Amino acid sequence: MREKELRLALVCYGGISLAIYMHGITKEIWHLARASRDYHDGVEEAHPLGSSRAVYRSLIAAIEAETGTRLRILPDIIAGASAGGINGIFLAQAVETGQSLDPLTELWMEYADIDRLLDPDARPAARFSKFWASPLVWMAARRPGDTVERTVAPETREEVRLKLSRFIRSRWFEPPFGGAGFSNMLLDAFEAMARAPAGTPLLPPEHPLDLFVTVTDFDGYAQSLALHSPPHVIETEHRLSIGFSARGRGKRDFADAAELAFAARATASFPGAFPPFTVRELDDVLAERDRAWPGRDAFLKRALPRQFALGKAEDAVLIDGSVLANAPFAQAIGALRNRPSRREVDRRFVYIDPKPHSRSIRLTRGGEPQHLSEGEHPPLPGFFRTVLGAMSDIPREQPIRDNLEAIENRSRRIRRMRQIMEAMRPQIEQDVESSFGGTLFLDRPTPARLANWRAKAQVRAASGAGFAYPAYGHLKLSGIVDDITELLVALGPDETPMLREAVRMAIWGHVHDAGIDQLGGDGRASASDSAIAFFRDHDLSFRVRRLRFLARRLAGTLEVESEATPEALTAMHDAIYGGLALYQEREAAEFYRGVMAERAGDVLGSSAEVLAALSKARDLRACDEAAEAMLSEALSSLPKAERRLMLLAYLGFPFYDIATLPLLQGEGLDEYDPVKVDRISPEDCSAIRPADAAATLRGMEFNNFGAFFSRAYRENDYLWGRLHGAERLIDIVLSTLPVGVALSEEDVARYRKAAFHAILDEEAPRLTLIADLIVSLRKEIG
Repeated sequence: MREKELRLALVCYGGISLAIYMHGITKEIWHLARASRDYHDGVEEAHPLGSSRAVYRSLIAAIEAETGTRLRILPDIIAGASAGGINGIFLAQAVETGQSLDPLTELWMEYADIDRLLDPDARPAARFSKFWASPLVWMAARRPGDTVERTVAPETREEVRLKLSRFIRSRWFEPPFGGAGFSNMLLDAFEAMARAPAGTPLLPPEHPLDLFVTVTDFDGYAQSLALHSPPHVIETEHRLSIGFSARGRGKRDFADAAELAFAARATASFPGAFPPFTVRELDDVLAERDRAWPGRDAFLKRALPRQFALGKAEDAVLIDGSVLANAPFAQAIGALRNRPSRREVDRRFVYIDPKPHSRSIRLTRGGEPQHLSEGEHPPLPGFFRTVLGAMSDIPREQPIRDNLEAIENRSRRIRRMRQIMEAMRPQIEQDVESSFGGTLFLDRPTPARLANWRAKAQVRAASGAGFAYPAYGHLKLSGIVDDITELLVALGPDETPMLREAVRMAIWGHVHDAGIDQLGGDGRASASDSAIAFFRDHDLSFRVRRLRFLARRLAGTLEVESEATPEALTAMHDAIYGGLALYQEREAAEFYRGVMAERAGDVLGSSAEVLAALSKARDLRACDEAAEAMLSEALSSLPKAERRLMLLAYLGFPFYDIATLPLLQGEGLDEYDPVKVDRISPEDCSAIRPADAAATLRGMEFNNFGAFFSRAYRENDYLWGRLHGAERLIDIVLSTLPVGVALSEEDVARYRKAAFHAILDEEAPRLTLIADLIVSLRKEIG
């Protein structure tokens, strides 16, 4: 049986009221992940009638039965901006905790309305409102052929006109929507999710989940840049990224709801609609709710490090993340590092763009076809359109070509490395066998034997590398110094670039004085004793790379076809990942806070003592003994041929690492499969109606604020989000099948129709204002 993981890295764009459409899509992603979890956990409970989850589970089972591929779907990286950031935050909470997204749907329907969003002081009855604008609103909203008459269904025109009137008559020169009210809505949503019945987490134990949302620091913060001349310059940086990580251990709490609400409120502070967000706003809201925020200072230090260090975190003014980073691919790409690979991985970047080719804000009908007379030139953009485009709209809508090229370059490196390693494998295995003789595979490995074999293999690999070894050794050494630098800076009180460089230079000074950088240059592996000791004490990355390499060999060979019993394979799998857990927990700064936090600041004056303390805290040699005890026991339970295969991989890893690490510029590739990119948008979905966002989504009206004016609009966009999400997710799942293996077109159409009807059955009782649309869709789907 071939096992495979379809890992989804989601990038969610901004879209103002199209957040409701994106909620429909992320809800389908949630249903798909739940179906995958239930299938692999053997949960046999009947899914609710009308649930697309049942369709997805049936599809996963059919793929296994018909193709021999046991597929698991894991959404484990989520990045978003603005409206996409809000949906990403709630999806991440549901994935890690097992909570339900159903309560969030009701809150979107009820709360995302002009009447709820307007600040109390901005309502028409308030003293700051523009009471005199009523006649103008009445005239503008009832002119023949006006926007409402042209675009709004007859049954909702009066509702939209009424709410449009209230919106236009809101207060002078201040955002009409309330910030505190928005924060309260977000906290209400998290509390509703926590109260609802929950299942188990959607990611397996030890599997990481990373969430990022972009935020714009309105005032910006000073950042030092190192130059040749002058040595340093200061520039103002406005981009912020707030990240959350979970590693699937212990109690599966993702983050405090106050921290998640902070991130959601900050990333979605659309300029002009909502007031900028500040820490004080959230403090006041929490005080009114009589709710504590235990980790407040630790979170602010992490989210706003420079402002916190200056004692000004409460004064930071944060606005919508999509102003400068509407498509946060870079953060998601960065999260690809240090991700375990238990089996074959099909990594997808899936970006959700609700309005491709359409700008967020239009002051005119720019972009619409213009009919020009012969010889007539198109007019230049006007004053306001030019200013708005230059300051906000153009930065917000920049293409993602650079991001996609970065992903493709990474995939190209992976393909190259796989080809190199497969080509090297016969020679490396021959060298390992010749080094140990035939008795290696006759003896049952013990921890002591495995340690001795490993040490001998490393010496043989180094001595056989010739002039390549010093370059490899220096590359490893540089990586270790950089990792220690980042760790000590994270444990210290400040994380400025100047301090980071000072810490790095202090460590390098010790490395040079102690002779650790004496790694040979005469064509032999003549590393100094101090260098060997330094690697044994601090080379954490090598140990992690070795076990991940062993895990890939297990997944690509024994778990595909072998004579080993399932119990023996499980024991081997658990031993590898048990050893990885020992090392990986030592990669995180939190592991050292109790013992190293006070010592980290001494590195500039006492680098040797600090490094000795770090070595003692890590105790990697004890980890080696524990890891090899688990491995030797698991290897002993394998049949001879399978044990030989795994030993050749474990002992042969230094040969592979010497050859490939320089090509990777010191960066190991943990997920060892190329990355593919998919998009979910109305323009990609034509199974029900022709692909056309403007003809499908009502939230695009009024410069993408449309869904805030009518519950019927919200119901429409949410339903289409689920339908479009189901169509594209089925396509993405099926595209992961091996080349030459596919379900028939009839089967694909059948699964799509089943998912569509299941969604309509589930949502019909809730979406009462679009009953006619649901009836029409049933006929169109067939």
